[in-house]
Amino acid sequence: MTAAIARKPFRRWSVLPGFAPALGFTLTYLSLIVIIPLIALFLKASQLDMASIWRILDNPRVFAAFRLTFVASAVAAGINAVFGLVIAWLLVRYRFWGRRIVDALVDLPFALPTAVAGVSLSALMARNGWVGALFAPFGIDIAYAPPGIVIALIFVGLPFVVRTVQPVLQDFEPELEEAAATLGADRWVTFLRITFPALAPAMLTGFALAFARAIGEYGSVIFIAGNRPGLTEIVPLLIVIKLEEFDYRGASVIAVASLIISFSLLILINLLQRRLGEHHERG
Repeated sequence: MTAAIARKPFRRWSVLPGFAPALGFTLTYLSLIVIIPLIALFLKASQLDMASIWRILDNPRVFAAFRLTFVASAVAAGINAVFGLVIAWLLVRYRFWGRRIVDALVDLPFALPTAVAGVSLSALMARNGWVGALFAPFGIDIAYAPPGIVIALIFVGLPFVVRTVQPVLQDFEPELEEAAATLGADRWVTFLRITFPALAPAMLTGFALAFARAIGEYGSVIFIAGNRPGLTEIVPLLIVIKLEEFDYRGASVIAVASLIISFSLLILINLLQRRLGEHHERG
């Protein structure tokens, strides 16, 4: 009897269900939340012929909104990739008074309502604000201009880079840097040859997340953008305007175009990230 019990295969118990129920729940949930709404969006846009779709997208106002949205998002994500690395480096490598406060402030854009962020940035960056007043004598406008849009997108996208790079930097082995220093490499060579290649995939992931977040940002941008057609009007605002005008098909076409462009860019970034990761593993 004891031998029979010993030969009985051990069954691993888990709080969660098995593979088949978990897979079914996952596919159902993703279908309801992601796939079905996207299919409905594409079906709404497909009610127009190609000539009508091209007529909507070829509008100078729409083209200007796309250009401003994607360029400002890329610039903001690039700035966040640099300064997000610096902040993550500070939080991981150093111990100082107020470190927990700085660490909590990084997550503030997650908790702060975007409208509150937009109003605060507008008051700060306006010509009579604390920061805007410093640039006003030189004829430089920050609020209600493209620089204000970039600043708002930097604000909402910074946590994505910091929280993506931070755990990779925590797991990085400092012995590699010590070995490079022992062999005579200075700090810049050690960072460029040893540290940065290990952090590059995480930085690229943070860039992609910040970029995707910036493309769809609405609340914090509309207060500081000024929303001037052709100058400071972003794609999400243009979609809302189309909906307010009951032009649902036009809004769907612009939304689908934005989705296709952003998804294509994210695929390219992910491919580049995989290449960097494979190159680092081979190195």
